[in-house]
Amino acid sequence: MLKLPKNEGLNIVPFIDIMLVLLAIILSISTFIAHGQIKINLPISENSLSVDENKEKLSILIDEQNAFYINDKISDIEQLKQAINALNSRTLVELSSDKNAKFESFVQVIDLLKAKKHENFQIITKKNP
Repeated sequence: MLKLPKNEGLNIVPFIDIMLVLLAIILSISTFIAHGQIKINLPISENSLSVDENKEKLSILIDEQNAFYINDKISDIEQLKQAINALNSRTLVELSSDKNAKFESFVQVIDLLKAKKHENFQIITKKNP
């Protein structure tokens, strides 16, 4: 009968490999969370105004893929409609749209604001240097 040698210790090399992979995943995710910004390329304007951070506001953003964001949270057109219908007339609506987004998406938001008769909004652009 053949006798196998007895292992004297626990092999932790595979455990270390797994932990390094998990660490790499966590670090890459935490970098994304730390930035926390939605990347859009704003159109350039000669007469861009500064944004007042102290006012009560609702931020609507349209990215390059025509996805809608309400206060940096992705939403669909129905959620956007509900948010606009729940607005106070004094609430400022900041509308930001990527310069490569479809104009139709921008018009949909303006149409929802017009249906509510909400005229307190501003279009966010990048100032021409």
